Amino acid sequence: MRRITYRTAINEALREEMEKDEAVILLGEDIGPGGVGGVTAGLLGQFGEKRVIDMPIAETAIVGSAIGASLAGLRPVAEIMHVDFIFICMDGICNWAAKQRFLSGGKVGVPITIRAPYGARGIGPHHGQCLEACFQNIPGLKLVMPSTPYDAKGLLKSAIRDNDPVLFFESKYGYNREGDVPEEEYTIPLGKADIKRGGKDVTIVALGSMVYPALEGAEDLAAEGIDCEVVDPRTILPLDQRTILDSVAKTHRALIVHEAPKTGGVGGEIAAVIAEKAFNRLKSPIMRVGAPFTPLPRLPYEKLYLPNKEKIISAVKGILDGAKAAIGAL
Repeated sequence: MRRITYRTAINEALREEMEKDEAVILLGEDIGPGGVGGVTAGLLGQFGEKRVIDMPIAETAIVGSAIGASLAGLRPVAEIMHVDFIFICMDGICNWAAKQRFLSGGKVGVPITIRAPYGARGIGPHHGQCLEACFQNIPGLKLVMPSTPYDAKGLLKSAIRDNDPVLFFESKYGYNREGDVPEEEYTIPLGKADIKRGGKDVTIVALGSMVYPALEGAEDLAAEGIDCEVVDPRTILPLDQRTILDSVAKTHRALIVHEAPKTGGVGGEIAAVIAEKAFNRLKSPIMRVGAPFTPLPRLPYEKLYLPNKEKIISAVKGILDGAKAAIGAL
């Protein structure tokens, strides 16, 4: 093991997959110099401009070219500089890439990976959104949201090898975070959650960038005798329901945390799964922590807007207090 950043882990995954398979190509705006996040640095020099393709400022062209290249036998990895710009190419993603497997009777896949950096970094409402929920109602897509360098590398390699379209949401908040990553080859299967911290009192299902404040909050709560289990879904579609449900069956309480607005977020779907399949195991209502239903503000108001450790701790205590109140009312 060695400690590397989330950014470096993604770069290594791209490099290794390009070395392994000549069909893997990269497309995006300014990716030759490394892109806004520096994730693709050094790849142009190694693989050349035929495989690391700088595209114009036209997301429709980026995704359209990736779809066409995939149908011609390549495995494109397309970068959307900020996930906010993905709305421009929704038709290609949702009406073409996502549906080809279905429309061809299972014969034609679209093996593209779309890297989409998300999350607030002080740059306002058009460059810091979290849009994963916009795609969870589109059959044919796979949605991946890794939190750690280890997960980012292993999941990206699996995404590139997948024969259907994968949206790979990268946390801009996490690019500089370090973590242990093996030097040897490994992959992580899509659709498998990870328990980042074991516990017995409350299940915290934390998505992407919220895994870290969830873990920090769990440590603070442990000092007060409250033992939280932190579950990281890692993949939104397909969702590992079993791991989440098993955790809730043990703790009997659930809190779901994501950076996106709470209204209409992925947390609502996860809450519905728990309510449908584990309702009789619950001792307290399911709660969610997310951003308010308003556009993302710039600094300094961004800090007030975002979910954080303190909001998570407050929600956990609210769950426990609510359970006590409910028992007392019986």
